Amino acid sequence: MSASPNAGNTGAANTDLLLQALARVIDPEIRRPITELDMVGEVSLDDAGHAHAVIKLTIVGCPAARRIEDDARTALEGVVGPGNAELRMSVMSVEERKALTSKLQGTGKRAMPFTPDSLTRVIAVTSGKGGVGKSTLTANLAVALAARGLRVGLLDADVHGFSIPGLLGLTGTKPTRVGEMILPPVAFGVKVISIGMFLDDASAAVAWRGPMLHRTINQFLTDVYFGDLDVLLLDLPPGTGDVAISIGQLLPHAEVLVVTTPQPAAADVAERSGVVARQTGQSVFGVIENMAGLAQADGTVLEVFGSGGGDEVASRLDVPLLARIPLSIPLREGGDIGSPIVLSDPDDAAAAAILGVADALASTGRGLAGRPLPLSFA
Repeated sequence: MSASPNAGNTGAANTDLLLQALARVIDPEIRRPITELDMVGEVSLDDAGHAHAVIKLTIVGCPAARRIEDDARTALEGVVGPGNAELRMSVMSVEERKALTSKLQGTGKRAMPFTPDSLTRVIAVTSGKGGVGKSTLTANLAVALAARGLRVGLLDADVHGFSIPGLLGLTGTKPTRVGEMILPPVAFGVKVISIGMFLDDASAAVAWRGPMLHRTINQFLTDVYFGDLDVLLLDLPPGTGDVAISIGQLLPHAEVLVVTTPQPAAADVAERSGVVARQTGQSVFGVIENMAGLAQADGTVLEVFGSGGGDEVASRLDVPLLARIPLSIPLREGGDIGSPIVLSDPDDAAAAAILGVADALASTGRGLAGRPLPLSFA
């Protein structure tokens, strides 16, 4: 049964109880208490024991408004009883929004927070060519790490071939802007940003060249408020082009996962992506072989795309082969409907292999020592 304020308490003490309750309400976009974000205005308790509170949303039309209102009402009713809480929803003033962005991003010139001194581990997922399932693996790895209690961000750096929003059920979802600060949508506990979230037509083509691509990646790393992350994953475009070089310049301390397919002919192409990562100062954490055979009813495995490619790439780069992920219909179906297989069907063989990679990543530290100096790309 919900507890009502003790009649012997003072009005101030009762207000403190209400504020303590509201402090447990978390903004679903910023992922911090609304009291800490100065989103709580006047709070009072009348003589009849009814709670009154003003909640200030960051912007008009805030997509998280209904959830914040419902959570705040539930929190207050936990103190004063069901039906005894009255909320008034309002919007922050321009000055209050500026104060909020300064609190979150700091004052002065905005800077990219994921520096070598940051506690956030940066992991870039790359491949030599497209169509190897790199984005599907990245999305599932992010969700698997978040399910382990880590604070995870995912940046879709594949500007021309973005697919992360669809893989995580975020098609049509728009980020919230608070001044110049961008709040990334959250899916399955992962904060996600993609150029696809800024396009009105998901089928629109992004035809940008190198400088524009670099500015976009830099803006995502600087203006998007990810907050304190344990891990930032980046889904890179295939190949060794402009974005791969930009990531190397902006994040020379990142670790790289190289995704390949089993056929030996793919080894040369996949190896190049790891070589370029090292040339920009990054380290290669390991190789993942995707599409590694299709299990048959009689227990045999049909090697649709051959075998040995993952071992060959790992050998050439002198890093471990982290997993062989089999062909899986549930993995493909989960991507089509935005339901990561690591949550929806964790016993599937492909899910088990991906979860094994997540365990390997979660059990190792950043290891900053011994990295080569980045090369200069004029």
